[in-house]
Amino acid sequence: MSTKFDYKKELKHLYLPPKGKFTLVDVPAMNFLMVDGEGYPNDNPLFQEACNALYGMAYTIKFALKPQGIEFTVPPLEGLWWAEDMTAFSQTRKEDWLWTVMVMQPEPVTAEIVEQARAELARKKNPAALPRLRFGEYHEGLSVQIMYLGSYANEGPTIAAMHQFAKEQGYELNGKHHEIYLGDPRRVAPEKLKTVIRQPVRPVGNRQ
Repeated sequence: MSTKFDYKKELKHLYLPPKGKFTLVDVPAMNFLMVDGEGYPNDNPLFQEACNALYGMAYTIKFALKPQGIEFTVPPLEGLWWAEDMTAFSQTRKEDWLWTVMVMQPEPVTAEIVEQARAELARKKNPAALPRLRFGEYHEGLSVQIMYLGSYANEGPTIAAMHQFAKEQGYELNGKHHEIYLGDPRRVAPEKLKTVIRQPVRPVGNRQ
């Protein structure tokens, strides 16, 4: 029996939200391939190495499962961004940024399948960040999100407006800034890039 998974259809509310409109979503626990790092991503070899390892693994898993009747569209690159001191998380102190880049994996993908794919990829290409790649669950929960259209460098006003929207709705920030990259900056003009910007929140006063 064949199983097909397309994140654009199965998880449309999470990966293709409305443009220009803040929405509240409850993001379920999902499994991801993940690589952690630090520093501003532009011209950062560690960031590029992380992306290479993630996509190498994602496609190795995809092709390994296809003969078993399991087919899926490889989801887009996602990034969690934060700083140990959140006052340092600003455009002026990019060298202090911490990040996790990740690619979501559908339910049929298990830790055993990931390790088999890791061994195969190590034999064929052995990307530099492969030893740092991990597989695990990430549960974001209640979040505010929006589909942003434009350059990454110009996200600031939208992010500020998102935080204000959350505050007006009775929520406070709760977790790491999250972006889902639906466009390839190497092939798409900056003003046409599509990015889902998401921020986990919780009711004000709820510390659980």
